[in-house]
Amino acid sequence: MGKYDPLEGHLRRQTLAELQMSFTEIERLIGAMLPASAARPQWWANEKGPRRTHIQCEAWLKAGFNAFLMSGKERVRFVRS
Repeated sequence: MGKYDPLEGHLRRQTLAELQMSFTEIERLIGAMLPASAARPQWWANEKGPRRTHIQCEAWLKAGFNAFLMSGKERVRFVRS
């Protein structure tokens, strides 16, 4: 099981087209702290294709969502793609 698999499972169970989660909620879900770089929008990039460098985006992309960091709030908005 990958570190971000619990996030993928959580997102797959959602019925809403959009939801927001705090960093704390995500950390509880994955059982680990997010890295300091999660405060930057690049960490939440929705990379697609074979050149993907951020493994964490696989969790929300496989669940059918795109992620967007909410500036200055330590919150992420997940929007169904």
